[in-house]
Amino acid sequence: MANILFVHNFFPGQFGFLAEALVRSGDTVVALGGKTSEEFQGVTLVRWHNRRSTTPHILPPAVRAEADMIRATAALEAAIGLSKRGFSPDVIIGHPGWGETLYLKELWPRARLVLHAEFFYSASNGDLGFDPEFGPVSLAERCRAVSKSATLALAYTQADQLVAPTPFQAGTLPQVFRSRLAIVHEGVDLHAVRPTPDATVTIGERSFSRARPLVTFASRVLEPLRGCHTFFRSLPAILAAVPDADIVIAGQETGAGYGADPPAGETWKGHFWKEIENRVDPARIHFVGWLPNRTLNALMSVSAAHVYLTYPFVLSWSLLEAMACEALVIASDTPPLHDVIADGRNGILVDFTDPRQLADAVITALRQPERFSGLRRAARQTVLTHYDRERHCLPQWLDIIRSQAAGRPGVSTSDGSP
Repeated sequence: MANILFVHNFFPGQFGFLAEALVRSGDTVVALGGKTSEEFQGVTLVRWHNRRSTTPHILPPAVRAEADMIRATAALEAAIGLSKRGFSPDVIIGHPGWGETLYLKELWPRARLVLHAEFFYSASNGDLGFDPEFGPVSLAERCRAVSKSATLALAYTQADQLVAPTPFQAGTLPQVFRSRLAIVHEGVDLHAVRPTPDATVTIGERSFSRARPLVTFASRVLEPLRGCHTFFRSLPAILAAVPDADIVIAGQETGAGYGADPPAGETWKGHFWKEIENRVDPARIHFVGWLPNRTLNALMSVSAAHVYLTYPFVLSWSLLEAMACEALVIASDTPPLHDVIADGRNGILVDFTDPRQLADAVITALRQPERFSGLRRAARQTVLTHYDRERHCLPQWLDIIRSQAAGRPGVSTSDGSP
């Protein structure tokens, strides 16, 4: 048995299934989290609290690094309290995206550090400059992008083991880190996420089922990085071609997204909706906001097409869950999707920037749903084969944790090339 410390700003985040398994196995499990972290059965949760904010008028590219170090200091103070109560971790498992892991090895130098290597920001081959709609990237923007990874790089140098979820995401890390980089996804709970094609899904006063053609689109926040503009622009053609189709769009309209902020005083939803509002029937387009996973998965299961678009960035959990629900996924032909979708075999890939191509693919799916039953089954089989949490992902993660607890060197399962 080992002492395990999880560190995540929004615990449990990606680590819930791991914490549950370690608690079951009898390990002592503690978590350090931010103020919105959630209690988790069997886990002692300690929340850290910032005592200050970033320095006014600091050099703009340095704001992110200073904020990360402020959070790291707060996490260290909370960790000192744990240490005084007699807790010393054998393995620390952390998400370094907010900086909290930076100083923990100074307090516990013998602890082995496993970091979730989700993404490494750079000025090329990623989200920056991908979308031609937003013009050329300035030198200042390139410098800001590089600066976003300053504390990530520092955190990665401290890690005994790095774990990236997908080959594309692993490939964003500089070569110097890849000798300690394993590629292991969090996976999908296939007992909970399964096809429900006969379901009727009720949201508010509306119900959706396979009785009417349905298109679904989901994003944590509606933003260009996740293709909301391309999807919106495809809707007039889709609704005109299939008069009985409904569109359900799940996601928050406000809040911090992953990409650029919208114009002042606007949301991205409002900004792009103005382009199409006079060319669509708003009664057939349903903005439903954030949905619980169970409701979203049921919706994707009864949809005739689920649209997923993204810049070269982190792959969303919802994409794999859609595939596990046997949704017909129509996705962007961008690098993150190449890890999971083979065009015409387990989904359909379209040009991210081409609303007409997207509309044509969706219209075909709505008009000929029986044609794609094989792709739906193949989508779930892909998840069964590669992303089944219980059979594949959890055992690999536990092997890494046990290996680190035993003091063995970090492993590399790939060179990280996408």
